[in-house]
Amino acid sequence: MDTVQLRRLKPRLRQFLKSFDGSFTRKTTRAHLPISITGQLSNLPDKSVEPIAVEAGVAPRTLQEFLSQRKWDEDQARDQLHEIVRTKHSGPHAIGIIDETSYAKKGDKTPGVKRQWCGAVGKKENGVVTVHLGYARDDFHCLFDSELYLPEDWARDRDRCDEAGIPKDMTYRPKWEIALELYDRSVAHGLHFDWMTFDEWYGGKPDFLRGLSARLQRYVGEVPKNLVGWIKPPRIITRPYHKNRRGFGRKIPRLASGSSPARRVDQLLGRRELRDQPWQRWRIKDGEKGPMVWEVKHVRFYPKDAAGLPCGPLHLVVAREVLHPEEIKYFVSNAASETPMQTLLLVAFSRWRVERCFEDQKGEVGLDHYEGRRYLGLKRHLILSAISYLFLAETRQEFGGEKSGVDGVPGAYQDCRFDPPLVAGRDSLEEVAGTHGSEASKDSMQERSDTQESHQTHASRAPTLRYQTQ
Repeated sequence: MDTVQLRRLKPRLRQFLKSFDGSFTRKTTRAHLPISITGQLSNLPDKSVEPIAVEAGVAPRTLQEFLSQRKWDEDQARDQLHEIVRTKHSGPHAIGIIDETSYAKKGDKTPGVKRQWCGAVGKKENGVVTVHLGYARDDFHCLFDSELYLPEDWARDRDRCDEAGIPKDMTYRPKWEIALELYDRSVAHGLHFDWMTFDEWYGGKPDFLRGLSARLQRYVGEVPKNLVGWIKPPRIITRPYHKNRRGFGRKIPRLASGSSPARRVDQLLGRRELRDQPWQRWRIKDGEKGPMVWEVKHVRFYPKDAAGLPCGPLHLVVAREVLHPEEIKYFVSNAASETPMQTLLLVAFSRWRVERCFEDQKGEVGLDHYEGRRYLGLKRHLILSAISYLFLAETRQEFGGEKSGVDGVPGAYQDCRFDPPLVAGRDSLEEVAGTHGSEASKDSMQERSDTQESHQTHASRAPTLRYQTQ
């Protein structure tokens, strides 16, 4: 966003920031909020404290103190974010998205920094990880809550935590526990999610899935291929057994003798229920290189619980990309059995929204530009970044104007006024091949269609594709 655009939006930004006045008791402290937000929304290449202060003509030390020392209620500012999303953007078909992001950092003073997997560089690197909760509905999406992931070695070293200003009651928690905390906090503030979705790391944590189900929250989430369970649940014995009517009986409940073992979901593809089921083709959405088309199979699934017993049932959706059939994803859902496949896929493939939020926040408002050494400063930086992005999201939604790419990268939907909601619909092989315009691709896909003649619709009988939005 350039200076001319910012100047035009200045009255709107001033009015937007007034809703956060209650977080500040002193006028002089409150005056630094628009300076910080304007700096994040500007076209400065570096959006850390010093460049923003220099651009605004204030002392860098002043903004540094605003982030890490001045007295103001950052929790109330975060709660106000929740309130804005609840009152202005909530409604039917709302999807909550859990994900994390990382920032490469030098040194050992940034709160939570350690050598760990850093998705920003695609390898293990010295960095910080934060867990986020996103919100998506129709053409609107944003990140509105987050928390630092504190590694175990940090939590054990309380002197180091004290130096970084990390509260004494903040201890090590797995990322999935942080995610549930973010969820609980948003629900306590009146937000409602029709669905939750997440990637396979969170889907691979049974306690996380059980936590959502215990909260009566529907979800469709990706799971790792090593998740184990049954398509047909084994019989469970609840009657005690005492050999010769003496001694301690066998534990109950337990699997009946001779029960089939739980299998990994990737091994279940060889079972008759999935092996003999034809692949169904769905057009997920249009990407930069053409339509994204996936084939799916679906079955009821009973995952293995902590006691080794079947629980559920859940939906198990196996999906593979048509142009890259070696890429297979597995999704589970606790939705009602009659839930349409279109709805399950719409939620499952909505996670691109949070990835887009991360790209925009890092590229447009400097989410990863924090350079302080205090936890309070990092926490406030995450909240201010969310405020800046919420303003951008609302402005784009209201005006539907031009949307620039992230750091020179084109947007995902160059020909649209805004990113459309996920769509799903059946598609034919020939239509996909024609879209990509490659004879080689067309030939290879035709070979696959010949082997699947019983369940593929011939091009001459294929209906015209009509987009369906949830």
